[in-house]
Amino acid sequence: MSLNLHALSFDAKDPAALARFWGGVLRREVAEDDGVYLTEGNAGFRVRFLPSDAIKDRPNQMHFDLTSQTPEDQQATVARALELGGRHLDIGQGPEITHVVLADPEGNEFCVIAAGNNFLANTATIGALSSDGTQAVGYFWSKALDWPLVWDQDEETAIQSPQGGSKISWGGPPVEPKAPKNRLHLDVAPPPGGNAEAEVERLLTLGARRLNTGQHGPDAIPLADPDGNEFCILTPR
Repeated sequence: MSLNLHALSFDAKDPAALARFWGGVLRREVAEDDGVYLTEGNAGFRVRFLPSDAIKDRPNQMHFDLTSQTPEDQQATVARALELGGRHLDIGQGPEITHVVLADPEGNEFCVIAAGNNFLANTATIGALSSDGTQAVGYFWSKALDWPLVWDQDEETAIQSPQGGSKISWGGPPVEPKAPKNRLHLDVAPPPGGNAEAEVERLLTLGARRLNTGQHGPDAIPLADPDGNEFCILTPR
């Protein structure tokens, strides 16, 4: 049994506008045949934008770390993001920090990493989905997706598909208090011919739990990982 990472989904006040921003930053096409989303690109998963009126009152549990091939590439990505409506974000980073911290038009944090970062070598434009989370949740997702651990040190973990692409990383303790509902969540799906309910049962044995309220859509089975972060299992695709 296996699951594929189908999409990272953003809750958005204006899904179409946020999709245009991220499509421009990531240089991906915006599609609207199945909701509003960005095509896979070299990360290996879609980025979806779902309507929500929830107010953002704290940093997100997960954010993009975008890669750069050269210093000029980093500057160009930052300039493109600012031109499209992003803004610089002060989270207390000092002048010695080489990455640039930004927010998209709805306040979602992301970083543009300097060229030469060894951890993000051989990844994708979205080098990592950098997450707040425990070592246990890194182990959970490694088994859930059948992605090997590529980092496991000092309770920090990271996984990556055997085919390459973006990593998913978790920073270990201390973990910030969780929002009532995360603004970003993962959507996973069995391959064609797979069985979503069988995958639900498998993930429950790994430490997931069922949620009573869905994320979005009738084809989504809502669950929470061992840290309580929402995610959805979709129908096979």
